[in-house]
Parts: sequence; C-alpha cells; structure tokens
Amino acid sequence: MKLTNFCDYSLRVLIYLGIKNEKSSIGEIAQAYGISRNHVVKIVHNLAKLGYIQSIQGKNGGIKLGRIPKDINLGRVVEQVEPDFNLVECFAEKKNNCRISPVCRLKGLLKLAQKEFLNTLKSHNLADIIENKSSLLPLVSRPNNR
Repeated sequence: MKLTNFCDYSLRVLIYLGIKNEKSSIGEIAQAYGISRNHVVKIVHNLAKLGYIQSIQGKNGGIKLGRIPKDINLGRVVEQVEPDFNLVECFAEKKNNCRISPVCRLKGLLKLAQKEFLNTLKSHNLADIIENKSSLLPLVSRPNNR
C-alpha cells in the first residue's frame, strides 16, 4: 500500500502548520521538508479548498491551519486528498481487466486491509501526531533540512 507524494506532502504541510501554530509561508514549508515549492503551492491550494488551511493575502500574509488540530481527521484527509486509492487493478471497476476478479478471494482480503488502514487513520487526528511538538519543531526549523 502506498500513498502518493501529494498525499504524503499534504499531511506534512498540516503537521508543519500544526507544530508552528503561526502563519507560515510556502517557502518555509518547502525548505523545511526539502520538497519542491511548486508541489507545496498545489498542496496548499488543495488544502485551502478543502478547508484545512487558511490563506491570508497581503504584505503580512501567509498560511495557517483553518481548523484546530483536534478537528483534522487523518483518515478523512487521506480520503479527500488521495485521488485513486485502488490498491490493485480489480478495485477500479471500469478499468478492471483481471480475468479472475469475479471469484478472486485476494480481492476481498485486500479490500479489508484497505478498510482497516483507513479506519486506523480515522481514529486519529492531527493533534494526536503533533503531541511531540518540542521534538518535531527543531527538525523542521533547520535550514536545508533533508
């Protein structure tokens, strides 16, 4: 099971904003994680559309969380951000060319595993994973962190 970089980076942006707990910039986040500024721009735009972050325009602008960390459910974020969460071809009904799909028992096991994966994430929120702010903050505050 693998999440896309877009989903991974979306979660990282939320973590960054949650531990900083102040207005931040796209450049700061990109530098903190050593990822492309262009990726962060797209992620921030999407997270803002979903209501997870707030973008403040102007000279003293920036971005910050649009909700309190306790109200940001990790499973829900993954469901909204991950464009195609089909683990195998047979999960995509329209693109399924697998001949054994109608009677395959592996498909059912994989669906169950995916459901449990998402349920585990749904049982946690952003506040749960940033409880160790004091340990996380120095790691994202270093210049050229990689």
